[in-house]
Amino acid sequence: MRNAMQLSNGFIVTTDNSGAIGEKERDVVQVPDDVTSYYSARVTLLEQWAAGAEPEAIVMHNFSSEASWGRYVKGIKQLFDELSLPVPPIKGSSETNMPTLQSGVAITMIGAPVRPLTDVKKLHWFTYGKPLVGIELLKHPEYIANLLLVKKALDSNIIGRIWPVGSKGIDSEIRSMLGDVSFSNSLDCKKTAGPATVILLGIAEEQVKSAEQHFGTLLEPIVFK
Repeated sequence: MRNAMQLSNGFIVTTDNSGAIGEKERDVVQVPDDVTSYYSARVTLLEQWAAGAEPEAIVMHNFSSEASWGRYVKGIKQLFDELSLPVPPIKGSSETNMPTLQSGVAITMIGAPVRPLTDVKKLHWFTYGKPLVGIELLKHPEYIANLLLVKKALDSNIIGRIWPVGSKGIDSEIRSMLGDVSFSNSLDCKKTAGPATVILLGIAEEQVKSAEQHFGTLLEPIVFK
């Protein structure tokens, strides 16, 4: 599994955090709090899917302010609503004793395995989406990997595995998954993909054509040398 932890009872734990992104004056990236939590939840959910799981509970740690809690919950609910998924129970805590100068939030999901994991070396790999970070997400939403399409492809077995790409970029994630391999791809493989705007998709040979039709032009092959 990627950045997931499997507990002794089989449950899968995944997490993501955002710092200095939000509505405070000293935040580096100025966006509404619900946008921050939406993308943080997006990463955490993708990590669940990468581990073959679906979330059953969400724990949120809010370091921004008590007033930010409701806005953060709104962003999480928006993500699940877009996917037509029930919103898991959300619990957690807010920092209320000390005012902070910059925003901070961490979102953790606890899920149960629902899909078997295919051997990564038995699949053809593709990138889906383009690497974006910060304000680029708001300027070019059309380049962000569409989670609803990913969800439908998982449910219909068009794709066998997913592997979200984050701040370390495509090159780092491919090597983390497959080891020291040589490959080529049309994208900038060193650039950060922020909140997983790019997802690596593992596709069985017999499903490649279906995947190309399903995902369209943002699906790009990874060619191993």
